[in-house]
Amino acid sequence: MVRWDKGRTQADRFRSHAGDATHLYGYAMRGLAEDWEAAGPVRDICEGYESAPTGSAVPLRLLAGVFRLVLTDQAPELVRFYPCLGGQDDPAQAWPVLRGVIAAHRDELRGALEVPPQTNEVGRSVALLAGLFDVVAASGMRRIRLLELGASAGLNLLVDRFAFSGPDWRYGDRASPVTFTDPISGPVRVADFAIADRRGCDLHPVDASTPEGRLLLTSFVWPFQLHRHERLAAALRLAAEQPVFVDRAAASAWLAPALERTAAGVLPVVWNSITRLYWSPEEVAAVDAVLAAYAERRPVARVAMEFDTDDAALALPELWSTLWSPGQPARHRRLGTAHDHGAPVRLDDPTA
Repeated sequence: MVRWDKGRTQADRFRSHAGDATHLYGYAMRGLAEDWEAAGPVRDICEGYESAPTGSAVPLRLLAGVFRLVLTDQAPELVRFYPCLGGQDDPAQAWPVLRGVIAAHRDELRGALEVPPQTNEVGRSVALLAGLFDVVAASGMRRIRLLELGASAGLNLLVDRFAFSGPDWRYGDRASPVTFTDPISGPVRVADFAIADRRGCDLHPVDASTPEGRLLLTSFVWPFQLHRHERLAAALRLAAEQPVFVDRAAASAWLAPALERTAAGVLPVVWNSITRLYWSPEEVAAVDAVLAAYAERRPVARVAMEFDTDDAALALPELWSTLWSPGQPARHRRLGTAHDHGAPVRLDDPTA
């Protein structure tokens, strides 16, 4: 659920995100906090956002806006601090340069605060795959219709186009540019399936086929996490060959008609990852009601990677699968935990 952060200043939020991290964004967010308290350009840019919901991630919106300036050659002086662009300078020295860029681009960065975080983290496909193995095996249905709520650019809808492998298992396209080696710990039981159809919805979908869409997704990946940048770039190349479709819609309004378009003999699997944190209680209830109503007539499954607490800093996301069949009790299982970025997934011991 979205939580309101009353009583905390924007500087408090910056410091909370930074902690004692010694990477570029750790230094940057501590600098942002000090500048806010000193009534510098950061205070001017963030005016009016002091009481924004915690889930709106104002610090990340601001730093993503700065990153877009760097990626579009509007802040070349910062490149030397951005490892994904070849920069190797000490991040501890970045703040004075970063502050200069912020002061020179107040209007652009004020506009950046209006852009919701859109990472479309491809690593979450590992959690999706583990859930798909479970619901396919439990249902006995091998053809699925994959429906993603909060899909962003829909990159994880291409899960079957990625390559996954462990010590004694393998799934996907071995020639894929997107690869995951040993992404799951615990007992992996591969279940063969085919995705007959795939589609998603999002309040602010990103078109990965456009330069603007690719720029937006890249800007929300932290610049020193090189493996994430490599994985995103590979997924974007794959999406250029295999376009996916994401509709602009709220989950509760989109889901019912999407389910009804499922062909006979195909299992619809609804997938969401770290979305409920941003939904209102009414939206959560509406989505659950749509699934319950559909399950009275036809089988349907859900795979969810979500936090079990409002305070995401206190826990890892949990991975759950649910399978409904008409006239039968729902099968609801916790499968394990995942990293915020999906991989690695740690499956529970089914014998415990």
